[in-house]
Amino acid sequence: MQTKNTLKNQDLIDQFHRDGYIFLEKALTESQLLAVNNQLLSWVDESKLHSESFGKIKDGRPRFDVDTKSHSADTPALRRITSPAEISDSCLDVVKDNSALDLVADIFGPNIKHWTNKLNLKLPSSGTEVKFHQDFPFEPHSNEDIMTVLFFLDDVTLENGPLEVVPGSHNGPLYSLWHDGVFTGAVGSEIELANKGEAVSCTGRAGSACLMHSKLLHGSSSNRTKFPRSLYIVSYTAEDAIPLTENPLPSDLDGMIVRGIKTDTVRCSSYSVELPEYPKEVSFFGQQDKTKSSMM
Repeated sequence: MQTKNTLKNQDLIDQFHRDGYIFLEKALTESQLLAVNNQLLSWVDESKLHSESFGKIKDGRPRFDVDTKSHSADTPALRRITSPAEISDSCLDVVKDNSALDLVADIFGPNIKHWTNKLNLKLPSSGTEVKFHQDFPFEPHSNEDIMTVLFFLDDVTLENGPLEVVPGSHNGPLYSLWHDGVFTGAVGSEIELANKGEAVSCTGRAGSACLMHSKLLHGSSSNRTKFPRSLYIVSYTAEDAIPLTENPLPSDLDGMIVRGIKTDTVRCSSYSVELPEYPKEVSFFGQQDKTKSSMM
């Protein structure tokens, strides 16, 4: 039997199954948005004291990833904070409760668990871009019910590097992220060229969110404005989706039940995908930095 909330969201659910993504306004409360942004500002200020990536996550890699090619105290280029919910109550609050998560439970539920969380930043003039890829080859599971939720911490415009998605591509093939024996974290240039013309930009007000299927082809360009564009990205999975590789962003919060209950069951779907390389770099930005050299 469908709940009233499920019936209310049916148009969004139908759109998700058709397009592989949906846009949701007011996914965060005003207090959640303010708290996470205040925390983020303090971390950007902290990064000004460092000349390279710093901090430590569970596997020993740095938690705070800076682009050393452009980072300085005057122009900080902090581009990734891994698993901030481990060290911030405001980030943990968002992981555990938000309007987008309610929608994830309507789509994949009722039992949902947390997989990863990270803050991606595009600070003014930092030049950070994301090459086209699918998330699923980074995080293969026993089934494909995996959702990436991108919370807008700033207003996202066409000029500040919005997420670009290819509608319906989640129903297509899983593309290789390996090129000439190198795991680049990006699809081949011919795949990007064939699909980029169909890409749609996801823009909206701070506090909104884009919910994206893990198989959806996507990327983003650099921030061309004088203002920051930051996203808090949280990945959720169906509770019966079991990871087939190590979590690339290991955390004590991996597998935390955020909706429903733990059933201790496994559900499997049929697909074929190349296993990813466990990252040696601070973040996948480092993996994507290898794309140009591997394709020359």
